[in-house]
Amino acid sequence: MLIAEKNGKRDLRSMLPEEIGEYLASIGEKNFRAGQIFKWVSAGAHSFDEMTNLSIRLRERLNEDFFLDMPTIAKKQVSAADGTVKYLWRLADGNAVESVLMKYKYGNSVCVSSQVGCRMGCVFCASTGCGLVRNLLPSEILAQVLSTELDSGEKISHIVMMGIGEPFDNFDNVMRFLSLVNQPDGLNIGMRHISLSTCGLIDMIDKMASFNLQLTLSVSLHAPDDETRNEIMPANRRCGVDALMSACSRYYEKTGRRISFEYALISGINDSDEQARLLAKRVKPLAAHVNIIPLNNIEGSPLKPGNARAFAKKLTQLGVNATVRRRLGSDIDAACGQLRRKTAERE
Repeated sequence: MLIAEKNGKRDLRSMLPEEIGEYLASIGEKNFRAGQIFKWVSAGAHSFDEMTNLSIRLRERLNEDFFLDMPTIAKKQVSAADGTVKYLWRLADGNAVESVLMKYKYGNSVCVSSQVGCRMGCVFCASTGCGLVRNLLPSEILAQVLSTELDSGEKISHIVMMGIGEPFDNFDNVMRFLSLVNQPDGLNIGMRHISLSTCGLIDMIDKMASFNLQLTLSVSLHAPDDETRNEIMPANRRCGVDALMSACSRYYEKTGRRISFEYALISGINDSDEQARLLAKRVKPLAAHVNIIPLNNIEGSPLKPGNARAFAKKLTQLGVNATVRRRLGSDIDAACGQLRRKTAERE
């Protein structure tokens, strides 16, 4: 993978330890320095001056050859109800993305963005309103985790890639990010503590399966039939639900990892008894879990939440492992894209 450059400098925070080692060898430095440098960038260092166990000469050389951007907080909201924290991060180029810190009994989880905006066009999502601006670099995804830790003082143990953007539409950078957070000398977050959400880009599901990572793949299904899914998720028009479910079956067979299907319940759209039966028929062969999501209210949208608990009960009666997602941060625009959208409208 080519490392991004800016003003003739390379993106150090996107580099793996062995790549840093190759650079050090090229300038006559000892290889053990690579581990020291990687630990600094993985701890959220903002400048090379912070790397005090490196010589001044090496720090000056690093500053000549690399950039080390970190986002700043454009806005921060803390839920009075459950302590969930919503961050709007201002990136070096002026764009903004969101992250959400969620606190659970098992540890702290951060939901990160993978793109500035999104081009998938899902009608119930605030992230896609202004389309796709650009992909995030691996370092910019990683920096959301690091900055959340630094600001909150809380150790992050779990990562959810369910923020702004479609991760599989930024596949290479997302895969690099996953490798970075999994490094023993970095954040050392295991793949089983990472969940990646996709709207269902079939070729990328197959590509991900070939890596056989032990993360949790969450497929944003939201409708079991093409007629409904085409209307609320334009990406479905490429291949359809049958092809998507076949890809999910191949993924399950290859990795042995149970897929989680996300289902945002919309009153009068995808909450009928017939759709519950078809959904059950589709997911049962995969031993999959269905996560019913109470629809978030988006200003200007005519869509209304369905009865999530009643729908989950129907699925359970049909033999499906179904739960209703616990709503966190509903008082702080915690659904992805809402804070960015509102802030952009005021600017």
